[in-house]
Amino acid sequence: MKFVKTVGLALLGSALAFGGAAAQEKTIKIATEGAYAPWNFTGAGGKLEGFEIDLANDLCARMKVKCEIVAQDWDGIIPALTAKKYDAIMAGMSITDERKKTIDFAGPYAAGPNGFLVPKSSPLAKMPGTGEAYNLGTQQAAAEKAIDAVKAVVKGKTIGVQGSTIHANFADKYLKGTAEIREYKTTEAHDLDLAAGRIDAVLADATSIIGTLEKPEFKDYVLVGPSITGGLLGAGVGVGLRKEDQDLKKAFNEAIAAAVKDGTVSKLAVKWFKVDISPKS
Repeated sequence: MKFVKTVGLALLGSALAFGGAAAQEKTIKIATEGAYAPWNFTGAGGKLEGFEIDLANDLCARMKVKCEIVAQDWDGIIPALTAKKYDAIMAGMSITDERKKTIDFAGPYAAGPNGFLVPKSSPLAKMPGTGEAYNLGTQQAAAEKAIDAVKAVVKGKTIGVQGSTIHANFADKYLKGTAEIREYKTTEAHDLDLAAGRIDAVLADATSIIGTLEKPEFKDYVLVGPSITGGLLGAGVGVGLRKEDQDLKKAFNEAIAAAVKDGTVSKLAVKWFKVDISPKS
């Protein structure tokens, strides 16, 4: 795979200076999951749609490059990046210290909260901490106190999470041994098991849950629990990149900063999530 058609793998060379007329010839291949609505999903006719699809095209236009967006299963998305099957990842991927051991990030371009999806008829619908927000990085004591209150009500329950995500890591650290944690390949899979009554709750990004709640079959479900961010949950959602691709990182960072400053990220967030999750300084 080549990052640019004309200069092949010379990614770090001066020929990759973004913004000139020749940059119009460049193509960036961006991977997304295509199964994480409304961040990214496969719509009618197999077309990729969602917040990150719109944002990726906007960022590419600012960098004066052509976007090629491809779908990639979540569990192989980082290995395929390091194997140079594409140049970047935009797939609702949180920036974490653990992931930064393998790849680098530009951004963040979003700061999504998290929560639990449960039936309205469930005792979990009255989960403590609903409507409250805590940061594990800056409010560790308060955040862990809120988590302890959640643990008291999920004891003995079964909670679904998507595997290889920050939510799976969070559940493993804070809820394992209190509740049964069941991992799924996609968010759609754990939503289906929740609807079928095979699990008691789903722990996921609140924006993903909001998308699920818009489906008619989930009209009797609700988003509950405290929003916990920071710490092992990361520093927001960013563009995953190979560590050696520092010119590309710089270009993405400049484009993201401009899109945040002029309100584009906010507008796209409200369009897809009905709430502004653009990063705040």
